[in-house]
Amino acid sequence: MSEERRALHALLPGLDEQLADFPLATLEACDSPAIELFRAAGGPGLLVPTEHRGHGIDARTALLVQRALGARSPSLAVATTMHHFSTATLVEVWRREQGLEWMLLQGIAERGLLLASGFAEGTHGQAVLRPTMRGRRVAGMVRLNGSKRPCSLARSMDILTTSVAILGEDGRDELAIALVSADLPGIEVTPFWSTPLLAGAQSDAVTLRDVAVEERLVVPVGVLGASELDAVQAAGFLWFELLIAAAYLGVASALVERLLEARRGDAAVRVTAVAELESSMAALCGIARAVDDGADRAGLLGPALLCRYATQDAIVRATTLAVEHLGGMAFISSSDVGYLSAAARALAFHPPARSVAARAVDAALGGAPLQLP
Repeated sequence: MSEERRALHALLPGLDEQLADFPLATLEACDSPAIELFRAAGGPGLLVPTEHRGHGIDARTALLVQRALGARSPSLAVATTMHHFSTATLVEVWRREQGLEWMLLQGIAERGLLLASGFAEGTHGQAVLRPTMRGRRVAGMVRLNGSKRPCSLARSMDILTTSVAILGEDGRDELAIALVSADLPGIEVTPFWSTPLLAGAQSDAVTLRDVAVEERLVVPVGVLGASELDAVQAAGFLWFELLIAAAYLGVASALVERLLEARRGDAAVRVTAVAELESSMAALCGIARAVDDGADRAGLLGPALLCRYATQDAIVRATTLAVEHLGGMAFISSSDVGYLSAAARALAFHPPARSVAARAVDAALGGAPLQLP
């Protein structure tokens, strides 16, 4: 984890040390200070291009940072992944449209604005490209209705970025991305997350009731049910899969670090546990380098999904070894071991579920375009 922590320190000096000063239970509680520490350190602007006053970090560096954060606070890593995913999607929109998105990007960097993600997620087997929000055009505005449950950063968000289905003039649903200010009338945040696991990510329910958004803040990204992913969709989901896998690798790494520090198990056990995580990180970084080199985003999404699912399995194997060889006394003397073991496995709950995407990925391996359900 030395390279990861060097990257975090170089970009957000002092944040790693601040997080390390808190017990894990404090950072993971629903009133965790971690998100505001991240904001104060300048974290929201990590993926914002330098021309818009951000850090403009590349994909590989972003993975290093997310892994380092995951090792300190799983909730923070998950929550900030949603912010970065939304920011990266916004950057892709700006590059394509060259519109007013730059103003929001600059606000993210200069004012520390946090973006929540209202894209479909949370229900096992739910179609990841089918919005939970619907919109209708009324007098130059788009009025939005729907809900996102759960929605990370629900209580700290400044902007909700959400996919929305809008009935087009031809009778077909248009797929769009809406940028919704969190202080607009009609937005309600209510409790939803009922487990202490990852409670610090603020994953509550966000409901929109006839929320009026200016039409210029609603960006079309294709037709709902289209056979292929729009370029913006492909880029956004590629970033998400890489970042969320790195975040949970960090969680597993915190547990394996405890195994190394305690010198429990024999050398073969420790090396095996580390090998599971480092090989997964290397695979993710390989795809991130391709992103940084300008490779086609849609072509990388299939390999990214394969790496993400392989990472899920590697995390299970590594954390099982760590818990077993740390022993019963480590498990019962502190809640950290059990918590990290459970939290690391939550990667499997993020979209698209392997059972949902398997046929699409299998078809892509045979040369078909990747079509997520």
